[in-house]
Amino acid sequence: MKKSLTPALMKHLLPVFAILAFLLTGNLAFPEAAAAYPYYAQQAYDNPREATGRIVCANCHLGAKPTEVEVPQSVLPDTVFEAVVKIPYDASIQQVLGNGEKGPLNVGAVVMLPEGFKIAPAERIPEEMKEKVGEVSLYQPYSQDKENIIVVGPLPGEQYKEMVLPVLSPDPGMDKSIHFGKYMVHVGGNRGRGQINPDGSKTNNNAYSASTAGQVTRIAKTENDTYEVTIQTEDGKTAVDTIPFGPDLIVSEGQAVKEGEALTNNPNVGGFGQMDAEIVLQSPNRIKWLMAFLAAVMLSQILLILKKKQVEKVQAAEMNF
Repeated sequence: MKKSLTPALMKHLLPVFAILAFLLTGNLAFPEAAAAYPYYAQQAYDNPREATGRIVCANCHLGAKPTEVEVPQSVLPDTVFEAVVKIPYDASIQQVLGNGEKGPLNVGAVVMLPEGFKIAPAERIPEEMKEKVGEVSLYQPYSQDKENIIVVGPLPGEQYKEMVLPVLSPDPGMDKSIHFGKYMVHVGGNRGRGQINPDGSKTNNNAYSASTAGQVTRIAKTENDTYEVTIQTEDGKTAVDTIPFGPDLIVSEGQAVKEGEALTNNPNVGGFGQMDAEIVLQSPNRIKWLMAFLAAVMLSQILLILKKKQVEKVQAAEMNF
C-alpha cells in the first residue's frame, strides 16, 4: 500500500529540501573560478621563460597571434609608471568553451619585469592612473619570490584587450643589488582557450585526426555528447576515435580516410604572442650632470658668439680709424 507524507512530516522536511535545492543550484548560480591559465604554468614552471626565450604559455596556446607592449624609454628610481599590454583580436568571433558551446574569448598575460620592479601598492598609484588601471588585485606576482613577474587572467576579452599595469621601479640607493642601466622586459599575451592540456592531451578547442587509415564505418553520439568514429582498416581491424563535443565533424560514414587525416575542423580562433621591450633605470644624478653639461656648452657657445661680435666691432673701429 502506497504511503503519503503527512503535513507534519512535510513541515519538518521543508528545510531539508531547501538546503538540497541550494546545493544543487549553487554551482549554477555561483560558479567557481576556472583553474586555468596561469595556474597551470605557475604549478609546472619555476620560471615562465625558457632558456630559448619562449614563454611557456606557447606550449598550450598553439596559435600565433600578435601581442604589443608599451613601456617608458627610461624611468627614475622609486617611481610609478604605466606598462601597457595590448592583446588585439576580432571581438565578433567566438570560441569553443569547455562545455562545447560558443562564447566570448578570454585573455591573459604574463609580464616579466627586471629584478626589483613590481606592481605598485594601491596607495602609491596616482589618482589619474587609477582610472586606467582598474582593479589592482587583477595583477598578481608569479610566486612569492618572483614579484617582478606578473600574471594576469583569465579575464573577459571584451574589457581587457588593453591592460594598464602600475609598476613601481626599484631604488638602487635602498637595494645595493639593483643597478642603474638598461634592462629587458618580456611580455606574453594570449586570447582564447588553449589547445593542449597540461598532461599533453588535446582540449575540445583543437582539431582531431584519424588514428589509422581505413574506412569510416560508424559515427555514434554518446550520452556525454561526444562522438565515436569507428574506422575499419584493410586487414579487418577496427579503431575507435573519440571526438569531444565542440569541434565539427567533417567526415561521414563510408568515407575513406588516411592516417592523420582531419576528422574535424579546427575550432581554435585564439592564440599566443610575445614581445620584448627595453627600459632604462635612470640615475637622477646623471640627469643633473647632463643638464649641467648642456648648460655649460650653451653658455660657452653664447660667450664665444659675444666675443666674436666684440672682436668684429674692434676690427671695424680700427679700419675706420
